[in-house]
Amino acid sequence: MVGELELVLDVKATLGECPWYDSVKQLLYWVDILEKKVYIFNPVTNENRGIQLEQYVGAIVPRNRNEAILAMENGFYYFNFDTEKVIPIDEPESHLPNNRFNDGKCDAYGRFWSGTMNKFYAKEQGALYCLHTNMKVQKKIDKVGLSNGIAWSPDNKFMYYIDTLTKNVCCFNYNVETGDIDNPIDVIKFSDGEGFPDGMTIDEEGMLWIAHWGGSKVSRWNPVTGKQIDSIEVPALNVTSCTFGGENLNELYITTARTGLNKEQLNYYPFSGGLFRINTDVKGSKSYAFKG
Repeated sequence: MVGELELVLDVKATLGECPWYDSVKQLLYWVDILEKKVYIFNPVTNENRGIQLEQYVGAIVPRNRNEAILAMENGFYYFNFDTEKVIPIDEPESHLPNNRFNDGKCDAYGRFWSGTMNKFYAKEQGALYCLHTNMKVQKKIDKVGLSNGIAWSPDNKFMYYIDTLTKNVCCFNYNVETGDIDNPIDVIKFSDGEGFPDGMTIDEEGMLWIAHWGGSKVSRWNPVTGKQIDSIEVPALNVTSCTFGGENLNELYITTARTGLNKEQLNYYPFSGGLFRINTDVKGSKSYAFKG
């Protein structure tokens, strides 16, 4: 690291998640899942616009100047930044009222990948879906416990995926032209005492940066060797996700949560739910918008 960790916003999010950095507008989009809020943070003015929605919102990816796609509690939706209106696209798990969508992001082709989880953490009740650019939804992985972080290698040959309940990071062969995945192999395993792998991102060297739920840190891993390279201690027990931002994509933004913490834990980690940032000595991969 080349800087010290900074608390950017002491917003006390219940479940801050899914940061997405717009390199053109220099804005950070992120969500508070349980408070049903979308946030748009301007690092220059330090303004953090909050937009209240009516469902849990697991992920946001901009689509064009004034629209985004949301993975909300019940499915995929259009969202207009100006009117703040939400319009359904597809609700693939309408028959599963105890499930909700969680983390997600777009691949280099502009497809939106997002998965589901059971609200009561029942095993193998979720799935991973892909919203294609023609607005068709395809189920990619079944029997998922808690669908979470996703990233693609810089050469787009591999997709990395986290089912948090397995404590593993899985690698798939990936075809950027078709969106097909195959040959899943577990490449990283979290050991006891490290917490659970949550959201993640990838840098230009192909190293994964993984948030530790219950582990108070973000760690950097080599997915080829399965070895941890570095880590950043975060003054929040439940670290949820991270993404690279800034003009040079060398600022790591980190989201955290307050949910599930008792009074003693909140006293020990008073900045839980805050948005953090640290400068790094490596550049990250850019965030992709939806191209449908």
